[in-house]
Amino acid sequence: MPPNWYATVMGTGIVATALPSDFATWRPVAIAVWLLASVVLAGLALTWRFRPFDPAIAPFLGAPPMALLTVGAGTLVYGRDLIGLPAAVAVDAALWTAGTLLGLTTLAGVPWFMATRHRPSLEEVSGAWLMPVVPPMVASTCGAYLVPYAGSLRTTLVVICYALFGLSLLAVVPILIGLVRRIRKHGPGSAQLVPTLFIVLGPLGQSVTAVNQLGRTAPELAAFGIWYGVPVWTLAMIWLAVAMFFLFRTARSDGLPFAMTWWSFTFPIGTCVTGTAALSVQLGSEPFGWVELGLYALLVSAWATVAIRTMPLLVPQLRELRARPETAAAAPAAG
Repeated sequence: MPPNWYATVMGTGIVATALPSDFATWRPVAIAVWLLASVVLAGLALTWRFRPFDPAIAPFLGAPPMALLTVGAGTLVYGRDLIGLPAAVAVDAALWTAGTLLGLTTLAGVPWFMATRHRPSLEEVSGAWLMPVVPPMVASTCGAYLVPYAGSLRTTLVVICYALFGLSLLAVVPILIGLVRRIRKHGPGSAQLVPTLFIVLGPLGQSVTAVNQLGRTAPELAAFGIWYGVPVWTLAMIWLAVAMFFLFRTARSDGLPFAMTWWSFTFPIGTCVTGTAALSVQLGSEPFGWVELGLYALLVSAWATVAIRTMPLLVPQLRELRARPETAAAAPAAG
């Protein structure tokens, strides 16, 4: 299946890992959702087939590493209930390593390809361009969960996570600037691309989560998480309002036909939930806790809506997978 299907794993996994602490009684449901994301990830991995490189879907190559990282984090949080803590740590470490290496590859390779081969114009800039450069930010957050179990490598892992945070942030900023310029000059884009505006929430919310999670493992840097987190979280809330405005305006004027880009409503909003939760803990702020609950309700609603709309698309994809071996076998015979 195309790499954009890995967004279903990201969006499903974040519903589990972003579960607010006030909903502890819902942990069995979260475990079931995490297991669903794990099964989908395994299915996508088993059905992976080489495809000719298409510039149009190149940005979505960032989805597979983020899917690995999301399921890995869920394994540490929920998998311990099923396979025990040592095994959960080992699985998460393996998925984190694979996701981090793949994420660094997409961060370096996809922008280079698009800049040197595809050479897109300003009008083509979209929120999807952020996907290949965000995985190291996700790896920074997920790595913070592993720090307490890193033993003698604890300090090294903290340094790596901060480096991943900084590297991703440096790559995100110019894309955000280009996206804002595109919106000012050409508008929010087609109805199919408008949902990708929500992807901007991904690096914003994920970066707030990362620095505050790392602040818990490195108390001397906890203040940085607050000083960075509060203004960036505020920016994320402003962008959420802007993206909602463009979404409703487009739906009212041009309609909003379903596309896989609707999964942009899930994972990015989920990062805002985790970022809000991290700030709530660091600041001991009850208002942040209420906002977290509201954002989580929005996340679950978006996920349920998009998941239901995606199911009819699954059957054609499975039929395509079954047809390909026959096509491949017929080709030599025709020759």
